[in-house]
Amino acid sequence: MAGGGGQAAVSFLTKLAKVAAGVGVTASAVATSLYTVDGGQRAVIFDRFQGVLPTVVSEGTHFLIPWLQKPSIFDIRTRPHSFSSNSGTKDLQMVSLTLRVLARPDVDRLPEIFTSLGLDYDEKVLPSIGNEVLKAVVAQFNADQLLTDRPHVSALVREALVRRAAEFNIVLDDVAITHLAYGHDFAMAVEKKQVAQQEAERSKFVVAKAEQERRAAVVRAEGESESARLISEATAIAGNGLIELRRIEAAKEIAAMLARSPNVSYIPSSENGQMLLGLNAAR
Repeated sequence: MAGGGGQAAVSFLTKLAKVAAGVGVTASAVATSLYTVDGGQRAVIFDRFQGVLPTVVSEGTHFLIPWLQKPSIFDIRTRPHSFSSNSGTKDLQMVSLTLRVLARPDVDRLPEIFTSLGLDYDEKVLPSIGNEVLKAVVAQFNADQLLTDRPHVSALVREALVRRAAEFNIVLDDVAITHLAYGHDFAMAVEKKQVAQQEAERSKFVVAKAEQERRAAVVRAEGESESARLISEATAIAGNGLIELRRIEAAKEIAAMLARSPNVSYIPSSENGQMLLGLNAAR
């Protein structure tokens, strides 16, 4: 009886092991038959017999045939990319530009992107076409025009880069020139030019000021001459009475001023007893 019970236990354990092994194999097969595409991603399936399938798989959990099929996950969210370029202008000046783009793949063209470029499509394409476009556009302008016509330059760069990226099934949501710097020699030339312009403006101001002062002196001299002429004519007609009147009024003002001054306590009279300074009764 004991031997029969042991054989039954061994048989049960063997069956249990076989069942567990079957469950493990089944679970492993199920696990390898499932794959998940997260939000903001898309998948492209490579089939060993058919190649890259033309269907783009959206978010969620999906089935595939183990070993025969393999998913490749694309991130379709917009991502920033920056790259720099040293380009020559129309007047043979070197400028350094930094371009920033927001790029994403064309979702409907993911199988073509995967076939021709792979998952790192943006790193393979954007730096090369960005440098190409920058050099082509910058060569159309003089160095100073890159500053004065910067919106126009940016628009040309954007238009050309969007068109070139579309050839590789890449969508650009934004293109911007974030940095622009000139070479040392050109920067020094611009600085000297600005200094020269400031000196020229200062010289113009000095010349204009001298001209205004000259005109003011002429007008003042003419006014004084006209005043002297009028006084001479009035004196010739009315005699010296007006001059005597003005002298008396001035003497009164001086006397009143001295009387109000706290520093003057006594005003001596003249020999003829007149308090008003400069007045002569004999006249």
